[in-house]
Amino acid sequence: MDLSPVKLVVTDMDGTLLNSRHEVSSRFFELFEALSMRGIQFAAASGRQYESIAIKLTPILNQLVVIAENGGLVRHQGRELLSTPLDPVLRDQVLERLEKIPGTHVVLCGKDTAYLKPPTPEFERQLKEYYGAFEYLDRLRGFPGEIMKIAIYHFESSEQYIFPEVKGFEAQLKVKVSGAHWVDVSDPLAHKGHALDHVQKHLGIPPEATMVFGDYNNDLEMLSQAKFSFAMANAHPNVLKTARYQTGSNDAGGVESILTRLLEQLP
Repeated sequence: MDLSPVKLVVTDMDGTLLNSRHEVSSRFFELFEALSMRGIQFAAASGRQYESIAIKLTPILNQLVVIAENGGLVRHQGRELLSTPLDPVLRDQVLERLEKIPGTHVVLCGKDTAYLKPPTPEFERQLKEYYGAFEYLDRLRGFPGEIMKIAIYHFESSEQYIFPEVKGFEAQLKVKVSGAHWVDVSDPLAHKGHALDHVQKHLGIPPEATMVFGDYNNDLEMLSQAKFSFAMANAHPNVLKTARYQTGSNDAGGVESILTRLLEQLP
């Protein structure tokens, strides 16, 4: 495979760049520096909030494009490139439906912080992994501020217990199973594919020169925005079908192995 046309590398975080312990490898940072010196641009694209991505990638944050909240918010070197918030009326309709579903944990995702009702101790531990900034509220419906996304967590299975209950909103909103335990609800244009298209135009880099790595359904649109699309070995079946190529799992350094090949092919 000739990887030499690649000018932009875009990677999902959880299940892709991060291992099962939610860590970024030292090898990735080494490859990032080497590839950056050869003119390769990088973007991190995640369902996580911006602050959470920033914590994971602090050493290189000022060199990155960050696609946060599944594409609802895009920042480059701290400057906002794109913001696609939820309609407040639709947001409250979804929240009203979620209040009737047992076992759900709901998070309203703002640009710089998240909002939720005081959580159980078990969910608080999950929350602190995925959110670097959050506040507790007594009531979520009627929240007056701008919200990029509703994230819903279920300890057993998001695809089994949450998605069927909110699937009916798909005609008006983007409803995505974004992980084994998460479903995200956002504006129809707040997805990684739309965000990546915006980033590609901003940087002047076409899909033919773009490499993307992903593992779950919230990565499908951005995989379709790249000629060099890679599914992780641990990916959801839909991702394995959509991506043109496959690499090793997140625990086997699947991203790093392809980036090593890219580095070897560059002048």
